[in-house]
Amino acid sequence: MKQGETEAREGAGRRVAATRPRRWRHGLRPVCSALAASAVFLAATTTGGRPLSATASTSLEYEVKAAFLFRFAQFVEWPATTFKSADEPFTYCTIGDDPFRGALERTLNGKTIGERTLRVEHLNGSGKIGECQVLFVGGPSDKKHVEEALASTGGLPILTVGEADQFAKDGGAIGFCTEDSKIRFEVNLDAAGKAGLKISAKLLALAKTVIGRPKGA
Repeated sequence: MKQGETEAREGAGRRVAATRPRRWRHGLRPVCSALAASAVFLAATTTGGRPLSATASTSLEYEVKAAFLFRFAQFVEWPATTFKSADEPFTYCTIGDDPFRGALERTLNGKTIGERTLRVEHLNGSGKIGECQVLFVGGPSDKKHVEEALASTGGLPILTVGEADQFAKDGGAIGFCTEDSKIRFEVNLDAAGKAGLKISAKLLALAKTVIGRPKGA
């Protein structure tokens, strides 16, 4: 191919790339960064072949999961009636024991979702669950705890996220899982739809598994 033709094609390629929506590229990048962080978590759990202590490993795990929780909310649409006022904060909740030990607060500090400030509530029961936009259900194996937490949302517009085995398959909207020692996630579109939530296709593209289909698909 002649040099002039090669330069013309390269120039056309640059022009096509420049026409891609900047919002799409910039919006997806943070989620990719969060996924990359799970690989960092894996690498950080060993030092020169020596495993870190269980406490240090757990701390790193929840730093990563806190980052995921922040990014998830950026790619979910809540109903217009979710908030009572324009200045009502966007609320992240945990229920039961708090495995983050301050990591969630550190991750969300100074950040916003849209124009809403963020706050964290640690719930011991379901009394304030209606104030939550994101509910994290901790615990890897207590199925009764998971069932009770999911039942307490009662169709409210709450993004339920958990880490128990089969969390998404059991009715949670997003479930953390591990693949090749990396933190990944599964999405249950049916559960999200029942809560009145719409999950962006960009987030679905990064999920390990997607259960159900978007409404109208």
